[in-house]
Amino acid sequence: MSGIEVLADRLESYLEPEQINQVRRAYFYAEQAHDGQTRRSGEPYVTHPLAVAGILADMRLDHQSLMAAMLHDVIEDTGIPKEALAAQFGETVADLVDGVSKLTQMKFESKAEAQAENFQKMALAMAQDIRVILVKLADRLHNMRTLGALRPEKSRRISRETLEIYAPIANRLGMHSLSTEFEDLGFKAMYPMRSRMIAQAVRDARGNRKELLNQILESLQACLERAGLPGTVVGREKHLYSIYEKMREKRRAFNEIMDVYAFRIIVDKVDTCYRVLGAVHGLYKPFPGRFKDYIAIPKANGYQSLHTTLFGLHGVPIEIQIRTEEMEEMANNGIAAHWLYKSKDDVLNDQHARTRQWLKGVLELQQSAGSSLEFIENVKIDLFPDEVYVFTPKGRIMELPKGSTPVDFAYAVHTDVGNSCIACRINRRLAPLSEPLESGQTVEIITAPGARPNPAWLSFVTTGKARSNIRHALKHQRQSEAIALGERLLEKVLVSFETSLEQIPEQRIQRVLRDYDMATLEDLLADIGLGNRMAYVTARRLLSNDAPAEVEASVRSEATAQQPSSEEAPLAIRGTEGMVVSFARCCNPIPGDPIVGFITSGKGMVIHQETCSNLAEHRGNSEQILHLTWDKNVSGEFTVELRVELEHQRGIIAQLATSITVADASIDKISVDERDGKISVVQLALRVRGRLHLSQLIKRIRALQGVVRITRLKN
Repeated sequence: MSGIEVLADRLESYLEPEQINQVRRAYFYAEQAHDGQTRRSGEPYVTHPLAVAGILADMRLDHQSLMAAMLHDVIEDTGIPKEALAAQFGETVADLVDGVSKLTQMKFESKAEAQAENFQKMALAMAQDIRVILVKLADRLHNMRTLGALRPEKSRRISRETLEIYAPIANRLGMHSLSTEFEDLGFKAMYPMRSRMIAQAVRDARGNRKELLNQILESLQACLERAGLPGTVVGREKHLYSIYEKMREKRRAFNEIMDVYAFRIIVDKVDTCYRVLGAVHGLYKPFPGRFKDYIAIPKANGYQSLHTTLFGLHGVPIEIQIRTEEMEEMANNGIAAHWLYKSKDDVLNDQHARTRQWLKGVLELQQSAGSSLEFIENVKIDLFPDEVYVFTPKGRIMELPKGSTPVDFAYAVHTDVGNSCIACRINRRLAPLSEPLESGQTVEIITAPGARPNPAWLSFVTTGKARSNIRHALKHQRQSEAIALGERLLEKVLVSFETSLEQIPEQRIQRVLRDYDMATLEDLLADIGLGNRMAYVTARRLLSNDAPAEVEASVRSEATAQQPSSEEAPLAIRGTEGMVVSFARCCNPIPGDPIVGFITSGKGMVIHQETCSNLAEHRGNSEQILHLTWDKNVSGEFTVELRVELEHQRGIIAQLATSITVADASIDKISVDERDGKISVVQLALRVRGRLHLSQLIKRIRALQGVVRITRLKN
């Protein structure tokens, strides 16, 4: 029997015959499209989509998802357009396939950028139809199961992506069994040696503890029977990756983690869960503070269960989970357990409502993120497995990732609350905004109109929503401040020409914007405010009827006329067109140094190093100080001062001078000061081409015998 017929037999248990025929049609279409293509293992390519559909069939997903699974690589690998799929199988299936397909037509600078863009595309499709991610998870699971055929570096890259993104997403959707398989397969591919060692240690430990395990299991079962409570007790295996993570995070030895015996008790209804809890607490003493009620307050992914830890036989710790059969199904298969599309009515259960909420949050992150890499970073942050539960002043429960602060809480309530937050109260006492929240606390946010986010918040916020909104607000704030400053600077220059911005005709402004390749006047003003463009040059452009090149030429000739004569060409520093430029003697900047321009009346622009102490009192004055960059083609020689400490040796000064000459630098000034009988201090004023030339020179001097220390002098 062929693969598709085996699958069709499985589908008969929950799909209509007509729906099964559509899945068959999709298979034959995919088989034809992938004809001649093989996988790395040598198998026909169509075996992969068939296996992906088989994984979704295990989750009992609808026929459209199965059709999308059959066709998920068609757009990407065979060149068949989305429109052709839509004509054959309908818009819904075509949208699902397109959501899973990578962006193959675009060229990306790096693997990370390609990965981020593809994930962003999938996230947007997922927000429209959650089945996109389920098809993608099944696709990724089959790829992980067949990693063996790939090159080691490629399999490690895929495994890292799985552990960082897909396993947490599966966990976030409540699909525990899928998440654990992702983790174990990823762990095996990333760290094969560690995986083998832990697996062997688990096998050895299982053999040693078998007798004690059976004793505890029997005592729990007997306890339930005595109390007349129906329930099944099963031993629970820890998976390899969770053991490894606990060993790494908690810095525990393997024996300490494996000493904990884990059991799960599955019962018929919620009421019985609490009665069983009472019975086992009566059998063994509970650990104080280790009881968690996830039935009353479910986890963000819909997970429900009672967790308790007991002192068992011989004092060994026993972890027990108590849940209903429905909760067990939900814990293993998550959102796929009660599929929305299976039900005829559109009633959302809690799980789907939570998933919708999460997807809405993902969309918000996408809208406020500056780039796809920033978006993927924010999503990764949001896929935290652990939560804290805090209350609003009105008693509403808020779920937040572990380590969240009041600022995260404020943004979770509403973006505007976060942006205008100034202080907070935790349990009615004033607390710092950076204090990590704990479950059960009541948090109240104090806001003020006109308040703005603080850049320092980025150092302690945890959630992706808070991080992306703070960045977005700061970006917008910087932009508006730059526009205001740019306008002030331009108006100041225009006043000296006895005019103002309002008096300049609109068509002339539009012409200058076209010359500068800018869309709006705000963009031009922001550019001036950020120091990328000089107000003087822009003003001359706005006032002149000449062509741009002629204006530039006149501005440059003015500047050159004002500059002291020099044999070299005028020194090129970006953003200083039309200004008299000179170099500060206090810090002697050279090409490669971070520089700022200090505008003074009568001197034009004086170039200083960014860290120059002479600018300390002016640093806040953005009208006088502008951040500049060196032109790529800058040429000429620049003065730099060095202080060299030398041991007394015959001819050491001559050797020093020779080294400098050999390094193609010239000495302007040299002075020698004897500090004590052993050490001389030589002060040198040298001419170099830039930082690279200087570093080569210092390297050569340092190689001389007797050189103790070399320092570049700058105040």
